[in-house]
Amino acid sequence: MISHDLQGMRDMMAPQTGRPVIFGEVLFDCFPDGSRVLGGAPFNVAWHLQGFGARPLFISRIGRDALGEEVRAVMARWGMDCAGLQVDETHPTGVVEVKLAAGQPSYDIVPEQAYDFVAGETVVAALADCPVALLYHGTLALRHGDSRAALTCLRRSLAQVPVCVDINLRAPWWDTDLVHEVLHGAAWAKLNDEELMAVSLPPPAPEPDELRQAARALRQRYGLETLIVTRGADGAWLVTARECLEGKPVPVAEVVDTVGAGDAFAAVALLGLMRGWAAGETLDRALEFAARLCTVRGATLDDRTVYADCLQRWGEAP
Repeated sequence: MISHDLQGMRDMMAPQTGRPVIFGEVLFDCFPDGSRVLGGAPFNVAWHLQGFGARPLFISRIGRDALGEEVRAVMARWGMDCAGLQVDETHPTGVVEVKLAAGQPSYDIVPEQAYDFVAGETVVAALADCPVALLYHGTLALRHGDSRAALTCLRRSLAQVPVCVDINLRAPWWDTDLVHEVLHGAAWAKLNDEELMAVSLPPPAPEPDELRQAARALRQRYGLETLIVTRGADGAWLVTARECLEGKPVPVAEVVDTVGAGDAFAAVALLGLMRGWAAGETLDRALEFAARLCTVRGATLDDRTVYADCLQRWGEAP
């Protein structure tokens, strides 16, 4: 269903002044051949927002180790603000051990990593003299009590700021209590269709109309202004109290991989929220950028011209 009330959508997405604050994990995917790739969903979102000129404040924690130094160096080269990056004297910089069997990967998200121990008082101090437009966070970094408490401090200190939650479920590091906790008080949430089924619907897989109704019910249950459901090759839905707006997928001539496509989508959705784009524009542009990311290897881009070209095509100043 395509929205016919764009003025209402524009009102919903009034521009936000200030900078986005991004909270969560930064980690390396470590492969059997010794190679590694820097990522973590919140880190990827912050990276893209920096590429679009939004100057995010990324809040996470690294170890006092070689991998932590690499994180800081990469962020500095990209121009990212490191003021929210804490250093842990005890726990290592986050890693995910990737194993390959018959060419298929499996992932071990290693516990007790630095990003599990973000300190709340340090988080609040990092916000000094930082005007904040919105707060974005996922769910993986909340698996440990320390980082969960730090986020509670952060949300309390930013009580008047819209909270945007990405329900990125990673077994076994989530439960329904966590989902309820993070959605309570949020203004905006994003999840994919499989995650929507996991938190809303028992097997078997529902028909599209059932899934759409589940999305409406989840939005209503938590009083969310906006719920976004990404659906892979089927596009995405943007659900509000008024209606369910459907975004069609953007064709990709040659898919290299889909790693980080959801994070690319989230970054553009946040940009649209901050700049007051109409919901239809936001949905189309987020799908376009996610499709662009699928043409390259990995979850981030280091070519600034890609971001500049997108902004120019969208009629947005950097």
